[in-house]
Amino acid sequence: MALDGKGFGLSFLDSQENDTTPPPPPPPSLEVLPSQVSSSVKCTVEPVNLGGLTLLKGRVSTKEVFRLPNSDLVPGVYEDGTALFILLLLVLYDCTYLKIHTLLGLGGLKLWEGSLDLVKALQSEIQNGHISFTGKRVLELGCGHGLPGIFACLEGAAATHFQDFNAEVLRCLTIPNVNANISKEFQPGETKETNSDTGAEVRFFAGDWSQIHQLLPYVHDNENDLNCSSGLAPTSGYDIILMAETIYSVPTHQSLYGLIKKCLSHPQGVVYMAAKKHYFGVGGGTRRFLSMVEKDGIMDSCLVAEVADGSSNVREVWKLSFK
Repeated sequence: MALDGKGFGLSFLDSQENDTTPPPPPPPSLEVLPSQVSSSVKCTVEPVNLGGLTLLKGRVSTKEVFRLPNSDLVPGVYEDGTALFILLLLVLYDCTYLKIHTLLGLGGLKLWEGSLDLVKALQSEIQNGHISFTGKRVLELGCGHGLPGIFACLEGAAATHFQDFNAEVLRCLTIPNVNANISKEFQPGETKETNSDTGAEVRFFAGDWSQIHQLLPYVHDNENDLNCSSGLAPTSGYDIILMAETIYSVPTHQSLYGLIKKCLSHPQGVVYMAAKKHYFGVGGGTRRFLSMVEKDGIMDSCLVAEVADGSSNVREVWKLSFK
């Protein structure tokens, strides 16, 4: 029997399946303040044990999120943990770049395995003396629950910025989850100002990877500066960029990689990327993304961890840095 979007509550896709008109531009980037956390969506938490470290995983009702006014998420039959549902939609439809982001906004409400893999890998990197978050500027891209960024906060990062495509994900899930995991003295205040007691800065940004650099505070003025042997000013760029399960879609690779180069501190900045080796049906994965990085010739890559536990396709954590 042929499958269509009607059974999933996504019949709007059928009318657009053969539409060749250019997709509308992504919504404008914006900073979401901690005071703008959603009061109409209940976020409950449950513990997640990560090798001696216990973090809290937020859970929200998708039905409540979909009822929010002006929501840019797509209503449908989706429950936390149903990653196959999203991948099925991407296979069934020739999704445009914006459709993919809109559908995967659903995925922003799910805790993906890569986030846990990344936190575990970071724990190991710290224990082995390969990295320290103390005093560093950290950016988590495609944050969702934000567990890697939360881990950076707990490890003493001076600034941790969380980015997601959907503002609703930040308001309904990321900010409540940050609040639940970080003790009062570290919690973000009502505004974007730095916490005066700890010096720690926690901020949240919504927007597309092709545009969000215009809003993020630590970016390079000129990407050509990456080729300068003298390096950049000490305040330019993030020291550490974290991302998990962000490279499933090949059409987004260029904008994501371009954002990394605009935001990463040169020459000492590092990127930790957790993802599946292959995302079957959608074409993305670590091999495809790293091939693009290698051809660009600016960054080196190093495998940090490989996870083949049988629960999914082989998952990996990679470290990227400037040559």
